[in-house]
Amino acid sequence: MASGVTGTELSRKQWTFAFSLVTSLFFTWGFAYGLLDVLNAHFQAIFKIGKTQSTLLQLAYFGAYLVYAPIASVFMERYGYKKGIHMGLTLYSLGAIFFWPSAVYRAYGGFVGCTFVIGCGLSCLEVAANSYISVLGSPKYAAARLNFSQGFQGVASFAGPMIASRWFFQGKNATSLDTVQWVYLAVAGLGLVLNILFYFCKLPEITQDALAEEMHEVGLTNDKEPFYKQYRCIFGFVAQTAYVGAQVAVASLAVNFLTEQGVGIDKPLASQLFSYCQITFTVGRFVGVVLLNYVDPALLLSIFATACCAFSLGVSYAGGRAGVGCLFALFFFESICYPVIFTLGTKNLGRHTKRGSGLIVMGVGGGAWFPPAAGSIADRDKTAHSYIVPFAGYVAMAIYAMGIAADQARKSGFRFRTIDEIAHKRAQIEKERGGSDSDLDKKGSEDFVEAV
Repeated sequence: MASGVTGTELSRKQWTFAFSLVTSLFFTWGFAYGLLDVLNAHFQAIFKIGKTQSTLLQLAYFGAYLVYAPIASVFMERYGYKKGIHMGLTLYSLGAIFFWPSAVYRAYGGFVGCTFVIGCGLSCLEVAANSYISVLGSPKYAAARLNFSQGFQGVASFAGPMIASRWFFQGKNATSLDTVQWVYLAVAGLGLVLNILFYFCKLPEITQDALAEEMHEVGLTNDKEPFYKQYRCIFGFVAQTAYVGAQVAVASLAVNFLTEQGVGIDKPLASQLFSYCQITFTVGRFVGVVLLNYVDPALLLSIFATACCAFSLGVSYAGGRAGVGCLFALFFFESICYPVIFTLGTKNLGRHTKRGSGLIVMGVGGGAWFPPAAGSIADRDKTAHSYIVPFAGYVAMAIYAMGIAADQARKSGFRFRTIDEIAHKRAQIEKERGGSDSDLDKKGSEDFVEAV
C-alpha cells in the first residue's frame, strides 16, 4: 500500500480547504508578474536606461524558471509539496525584501538580482501549486480546476499594475524609488503571512506512490517507463516554452502596436486598451472553466491554438480597427492554453508527476527569449509584423494539441466529451467482473458534484 493519499480520497471539507489555500498562491505570483512591466517603465525614467537594458528584469524573471524549476521538482520529490511551497515563499519574500537596499543604493543590478530570486521562488510555487491542483481530485476535471485557480492569477496580473501605476508611481513618485521600497516590503510581508499560514495549516500530502498505485490498479502502467520516454510530457515542455514565449511577446508589444494603427489611439488610451485586453484574458480563463467541464481538453486546446494562430496573423496583416479587434480576440483565446498544456503534459505520470511538473514549468523560460526576437523585427520593420514571432509559437502549441487529440483518437476513438480515464477503466473492469450499477451511479454523482 502506497503512503499518502490521492486527490479523490479527500473528504469534501479537506478538498475545499486545500484547494482554497493553494489557489491563494496563484494570486501571489500574478501580482508579482503584473508589476514587471510597471517597473520597466519606472526604471527607464529613473536610471535613464534604454528599453533593451530595462528588459533585463524580464530576462532575470523568466530565466529563473529555466534554472530553478527542475531543482524545485527534485526537492519536492524528496520532501513533498508543502515543504516545496515553504521554500518558494521563502525565496519570494527574500527577493522582495532586498528591493529595499537596492532602492537605497539606487543599484539597478540589485533589482535585477532580486527579481531573479523572486523568479526562483515563484517557479518553485508554480511547480507545487500547478501540480497539486491538477492531482487534487478527479483527472476528468484537472484542466478545469487549474483554469479556475489560474483565473485568480489573471485577476492579480491586471490589478497589480493598475494599483501601482495609479497610486504608487504618479506625481513626485514617478522619479523616486521610495514607493518601490514600500511596494515590495508589502509583497515580502504577503509572502511571510502565507508562509506562516501554510506552516500551521494541515495540507494533505498527495504522493506520487499513491497516484501510481491508483493508475496501476486499472492497468495504466506508462509511468513504469523511464522519464526520458514520457514523450507527452517532454513535448508538453516544448509546447509550453513556445506558448509562454508567444504570450509574453504579444503582451510586451501590445501598447506599441495599438498606437501605430492610425485610428486615433495615443499612448494613454493604448495603455487603457491593454488593460482591457488583460481583462479579456481573465474572462477567457473563467469561460474555459465551464467549457472544460464538458469538452475534452486536448480538443479544446486544438481549437483555441488554431484561433491563436489565425488572430496573430490578423494582428500582423489586418491593420486598423480590424487589427485591434484581432488583438482582443488573441488575448481571449490565449486564456486556457497554459493550464491545459500543463495538465495534458503531466497527465497519468504517476511516479514521475513532480519531475514532469518541473519540466513543464521550465517552459515559462520561453518568456525570456521570444520578446527580444519580436522586438528586433519591430525595430527594423513595424510592430504589427513582429507578431509573426508569436504566430510561430502558437503553431508549435497547435501541433502538440492536435497530436494529443489524434493519439487519443487512435487509442480509444474520437473524444468530444472530457472523461475520467481512470474511472472509465475502473468501470470497465467492474463491469467485466459483474459489478453493480449502483457503484457506477455513485461515482457519476460524485463527478457531478465536483463539476458543480
